[in-house]
Amino acid sequence: MEGKADNQQSVVKLVAAFEEHCRSCSLAGEENKEEKDQQGRRGLSFKCLRSLRYKIHEDNWRRPQGPGLEPGSQEPEEKKIALELLETEQAYVNRLHLLDQVFYKELMKEAKTGKMIPEEVVKMIFSNISSIYQFHAEFFLPELRKRMEDWNRNPRIGDVIQKLAPFLKMYGEYVKNFDKAVELITAWSEKSPPFQELIADIQKRKVCANLTLQHHMLEPVQRIPRYELLLKDYVRKLPPQSPDRGDAEKALEMIFMVAKHSNAAIAEMERLQNLWVVYQRLGLEDDIVDPSNELIKEGPIQKISTRNNSTSEKYLFLFNNMLLYCVPKVIQVGAEFQVHLRMDMEGMKVRELKDIEFPHTFLVSGKQRTLELQARSGEEMNAWIKAFQDAIDRKEKRSETFKTAVHGLETDTPAVKTEELGRRAPQWVRDNLVTMCMRCKEPFNAITRRRHHCRACGYVVCARCSDYKAELQYDGNRPNRVCQECYIFLTGHTVLEDREGKHKGILEKGAADVSSRSLLCSSLQLLDKNGKGSTRGWFVIPQDDPLVLYIYAAPQDVRAHTSIPLLGYQVRDMPQSESRHLFQLAQSRQVFTFVADTEELKRRWMRAMARSAAGITHLEEEEEEDDAGPCDEAE
Repeated sequence: MEGKADNQQSVVKLVAAFEEHCRSCSLAGEENKEEKDQQGRRGLSFKCLRSLRYKIHEDNWRRPQGPGLEPGSQEPEEKKIALELLETEQAYVNRLHLLDQVFYKELMKEAKTGKMIPEEVVKMIFSNISSIYQFHAEFFLPELRKRMEDWNRNPRIGDVIQKLAPFLKMYGEYVKNFDKAVELITAWSEKSPPFQELIADIQKRKVCANLTLQHHMLEPVQRIPRYELLLKDYVRKLPPQSPDRGDAEKALEMIFMVAKHSNAAIAEMERLQNLWVVYQRLGLEDDIVDPSNELIKEGPIQKISTRNNSTSEKYLFLFNNMLLYCVPKVIQVGAEFQVHLRMDMEGMKVRELKDIEFPHTFLVSGKQRTLELQARSGEEMNAWIKAFQDAIDRKEKRSETFKTAVHGLETDTPAVKTEELGRRAPQWVRDNLVTMCMRCKEPFNAITRRRHHCRACGYVVCARCSDYKAELQYDGNRPNRVCQECYIFLTGHTVLEDREGKHKGILEKGAADVSSRSLLCSSLQLLDKNGKGSTRGWFVIPQDDPLVLYIYAAPQDVRAHTSIPLLGYQVRDMPQSESRHLFQLAQSRQVFTFVADTEELKRRWMRAMARSAAGITHLEEEEEEDDAGPCDEAE
């Protein structure tokens, strides 16, 4: 029972420290009145409370004991706490009287004249303070006072507090409105001098104790945690056989639930406050301002360009229902970021990319667009992927129409699944990963055969193979450039194909497909005959053709540039030269010299080529275990 209220003790300590802080500020304000007035106009929020969290000592949340509660008193401990509850309740009712019968009443009187402030604004500022004041002044305080007068005959307060607990739920409305109320006070103090003057006049009165209206309005927010802490202490000090133990424990449980309800209201208020700060950083764009949004994660990220194989700095805001892809503004006037793209969470997918050139990379695929993003570390990448997946899973559970399980793409190939073609933005194959059209397999050049991307499947294709337009659902059914295969699938139209019936040649094995089913694959350099120049390529020994080495210009090419039958060749080791890891394939006068990136990679290639040269088509079990996998990703 006692443990359930422990998490509230820090809140009460915070409240007490804040109150002391306010009093010290008010004393200093006698010397700096102008500064104090400006502070009052600026208002107060829960950020003030959080700023004092680490300045609180262990036992400073309790009020000083009043007359009759001296430490040497012979009164039972539980009675001392009950009297403290009565004393603080009387002080609290006085504060509520000030808020309701002085501030609210006088402001409402002036508002009815129509010259100072609208009546509705006054009502919004004070929320349901009248109901709270009436309950404590006319019910709880009289009941508590009567019980304490009869303490010797009936020493119990648990039953009275049980009657109190259900009514405390009305505090939820007040707490939710608190920050808005403070903002209204600040705004109307600037907008209406008579409003500011009336509040300043009331604050000068002795009853205000040199505290501002905002400070007094904080009191109801503090009250419920104080009830819980006092009652917890009361239960702890009760004798085991006390007639009040059962009622007091039940009352503590009820107060705990009310405090939980109040804390939920505070959390909701803080969520909205933080959300508003984010919207201000984004320039308050109408189409993104939504109080139902929840910010899950934000931070800088690198965007990988498929065109020039470079990265650029971006900034992501991940909400529960959308991703905002932003660019930091050079001149931050009115907004810190500019929103470049909004991606809906519905239908989104995320997965890690095994990218040799760009480590810590992951793919975010949505209906509007697909992004390749690079984090600064593996830990940061995993945190982003987890945040995305959590948001996706939550969206899936809430949406009745979302029927497709979100577990990422099944392979590392960028092709969109057939049933998703045109419905979601594809992952574009990077330009530098291919040297030839992924459809007709003709090599690209800078003049007559340039690179284009199919907007449906993401393949890099030539102009001839992408000279088609099809409406794509993810782009609002606007016509987009697509390759011939996607055009036929999306439109149902037939196209005369002069290459129809052509059989695949021996080199027409796609690099990505062959690499996924290979004995070994990686990037290597092939030196020319004089050993001065070299060409870097993608080298593969396929599982289904283990006696042949296929050489591709890039790892996503759909056709090999050449192949070398390995049977009968000798594999030669060469001494390391200028940090280069060299080895050779030799047969008669034919010699090929290779350069690996590491000594370990060189040894793996020498073993694989030696097995193929000897005609061994199956690996021994121990050799399979030695190799981490068929493709090397050390580049």
